[in-house]
Amino acid sequence: MGGKEGPTLIASVQRAFRLMEAVGAHEGGVPAKQLARETGLALGTTYHLLRTMVHEGYVRKLDDGTFVLGERLGALHGGSHDQAALSRVRPTLTELRDGLSAAAYLTLYEDGEIRVAEIVDGPKAPRVDLWVGFEDAGHATALGKCVLRELDGDARADYLSRHTLNDLTPRTITHRAELLRRLDSAPHGPAVTDIEEYSLGTACVAVPIRQGDTLGALGISLRANRTDRLEGAVSTLVAAAERVSCRLSLTI
Repeated sequence: MGGKEGPTLIASVQRAFRLMEAVGAHEGGVPAKQLARETGLALGTTYHLLRTMVHEGYVRKLDDGTFVLGERLGALHGGSHDQAALSRVRPTLTELRDGLSAAAYLTLYEDGEIRVAEIVDGPKAPRVDLWVGFEDAGHATALGKCVLRELDGDARADYLSRHTLNDLTPRTITHRAELLRRLDSAPHGPAVTDIEEYSLGTACVAVPIRQGDTLGALGISLRANRTDRLEGAVSTLVAAAERVSCRLSLTI
């Protein structure tokens, strides 16, 4: 019996987190039936998890029967500026995921490193397997290369001096001169792509976000056999990046 309890409990926690993320994407409240559709959970499971989270204070049920995030969840990151900013941009990433049927990613350049700040995925838009951390794969991802392209020469040289251009797939760029050449040529306008450079079977496209001192990238990932959709996604990404940039800059 003990061997079965672990995976069951883990799966329940994963479902609860997925449901909480979906609730957080709707600031004005969202009904249970819509949450079930968005998360791919059975309606009965959705109601059960919602009742539990309402009881614990992580979710609040409004008078009209819809659900919003509860006060207890806000207390977990008690006034954290970064977390509050991410909560403002999460709905935009959710719209991006749903509109393009692709997992959406936000990376930020912080303290000399390229870090994943947020991922919004779903059953029909699975995320890429992050088998190598983005801190060590900036040269191999559209999101990382997008940030590197936006850095000034000194900051870019500093980053590359601290990171090995590891060979992650047969298509990974591992020579610094070639990487710099491609970054500077920017053949696709505002967008940067990687086709199976980070992970075989996966293609990504990203555009920069910049607001004041904030620098990062917004992108999506698709299966490599859907690369024909990357170019058409750029205008949607650019518009979403503008909204994300504005919301990251808002004060609490």
